Amino acid sequence: MALGVLLVMISGGIDVSFTAIAVAAMYITVKLMVAYQVDAVFLPFVLACLIGLVLGGFNAFIIERFKMIPLIVTLGTASIIRGLVLGLMGTSIVNINKMPKELIAFGKTDLAVATSANGATFGLTAMVLVYLALALVIHWVLNRTMIGRSVYAYGGDPESAKRAGFNTRRTIWFVYCTAGMLAGFAGLLQASMIWQANPRDFQGFELDVIAAVVLGGASIFGGRGSVLGTVLGVFMLVMVKNSLILMKVDTTWQRVVVGLIIIIATAITAWRDRKKLG
Repeated sequence: MALGVLLVMISGGIDVSFTAIAVAAMYITVKLMVAYQVDAVFLPFVLACLIGLVLGGFNAFIIERFKMIPLIVTLGTASIIRGLVLGLMGTSIVNINKMPKELIAFGKTDLAVATSANGATFGLTAMVLVYLALALVIHWVLNRTMIGRSVYAYGGDPESAKRAGFNTRRTIWFVYCTAGMLAGFAGLLQASMIWQANPRDFQGFELDVIAAVVLGGASIFGGRGSVLGTVLGVFMLVMVKNSLILMKVDTTWQRVVVGLIIIIATAITAWRDRKKLG
């Protein structure tokens, strides 16, 4: 999800619908797998990505065609998507006893397993490799392709990017469609790792993801950001939240800390940009 939000933020936009897209892609895919007794891994992930792609394209269509503010558009589409999922697909949770076995086996794959002194086992999930592979692909696209350069150019100044010959319409579609596709992939990946599909999942998760991207150095004003910074931002935010849990800090106060991280990181970014302009 953070990689998708990174693309949107570099382009100068903001997206808060990615959690709704993730839930829709995840829940629809799992429900279809259960209904048609499909027990596979590759095809479900393709379907989840396609659902995310279509929903991300819906965002792109409204933003590009009507020149609307991305925050307002994605707030509206997030509400629409969640409402349609709950209204059309139902509200029941698909538990582990109904989840496709191959999907669960995929999520349970570990790179390394260790046993603690009390006999409990724990491991490093192989999903880390999936995330790193996606990160490398997005890094390559942003730094080695024209569409990647157009994202930076559009985020820096849309009018200048247009005059320089970049297809700004294609840039908008690329950013939001890719963000939707990544959200859809992340949603199904989450379901495979927690062994259930909940249509109310990811509520309030937008703040954490945006905080991680901003913490990684992406500018909320557009034109700046990197995949490496985002990966480190996710890592740092997880470390902070885990530390708060170990310190037995209440969940309510954890939200305060995340909010402060966003404000401080954004303030540092704004100060850095003003200093360079000066």
